[in-house]
Amino acid sequence: QVQLVESGGGLVQPGGSLTLSCAPSVRVFGITDMAWYRQAHGKQREPVATITYDATTNYAGSMKGRFTISRDNDKITVYLQMNGLKLEDTAVYYCNAKQEIFGTKREYWGQGTQVTVSS
Repeated sequence: QVQLVESGGGLVQPGGSLTLSCAPSVRVFGITDMAWYRQAHGKQREPVATITYDATTNYAGSMKGRFTISRDNDKITVYLQMNGLKLEDTAVYYCNAKQEIFGTKREYWGQGTQVTVSS
């Protein structure tokens, strides 16, 4: 069973920075798009940023210019550099990865890592 393992969450003051990382628990092949989502308390999960295998990125509007998604295909690891954090960025951040092998598509999620922005 493939699991994605996130790390790097924590408590940070407004204006601070954090970097999240995510990698599968076992070696996998065929990973295509990777992404970060977040879910604030009482709200629905929402996309934060996505990155294709060839590093084309896309960001949700409020994250543009503050967050940077990147990946290391050799390590099958995706990162989320978050700068200028705001109180409203407080949420559980989830890693997502899509896999396609011989036409069979799967999707994996991490267990989530808490990011709390507070003074």
